[in-house]
Amino acid sequence: MAKFSVIIAAAGKGHRYGGKQNKVFAKLKDRPLFIRAIELFVNRDDVCQMILAVSPNDAQYVKNQYGPNLGFMGVTLVEGGAHRWQTVANGLEAVSEEADFVAVHDAARICTTSEMIDRVFAEATKSGAAILAVPLSGTIKRVSDSGVVDETVSREGLFEAQTPQVFRRDTLVAAYADVTEGTEATDDAEIVGASGHDVTVVDCDMRNLKITYPGDLVLAGAIIKSRPKPKVSRPRGPFEEAQW
Repeated sequence: MAKFSVIIAAAGKGHRYGGKQNKVFAKLKDRPLFIRAIELFVNRDDVCQMILAVSPNDAQYVKNQYGPNLGFMGVTLVEGGAHRWQTVANGLEAVSEEADFVAVHDAARICTTSEMIDRVFAEATKSGAAILAVPLSGTIKRVSDSGVVDETVSREGLFEAQTPQVFRRDTLVAAYADVTEGTEATDDAEIVGASGHDVTVVDCDMRNLKITYPGDLVLAGAIIKSRPKPKVSRPRGPFEEAQW
């Protein structure tokens, strides 16, 4: 069985979400977003390592507030950078050699299902690089800085990239070795693609949303509530019983 290391990217500033605290600490019911993101992967047999990358400004808070729980689950905490690629690069430095693949997932993307993860993991094992993405369905407008429509853009062949984004460990490490300061890459697929490696798209849907604005938290709650509750075949552990 291929083994996966998962980097949860939680170092973004979340300016569009607003508020005084990083959005990854926003709670849906009893648990913050980044904890819910970790829970998507932590009990999988094919995941050999969990890495949480947080902002240096948040690192001490996370250690104080959630350190025992993260330790119980074997989550490695690292400090991210000012940009996403720097955050992932710092996470890569902590990746175990036991891992054949590395999956990068947004801490604010909590509606991902096991089936979605299964499909993108399976495709990555075949192609070496795979991401979840959803085809654009609306009418796309390019808008000027003044708020005026410049043109209508064809949506044919356009997809919105999602996470997890999954790559062979050596492929991702080699791609990041070529990244230089000043890059404007906004996801790992762009960095791997720039290195010359094809990235395969696994069709997903808009329910795998990333929480960007406060209203998205309400929508995420509705999506999760609409799904059948998983059957519990074991007692709840200390981490699950913890009150956030």
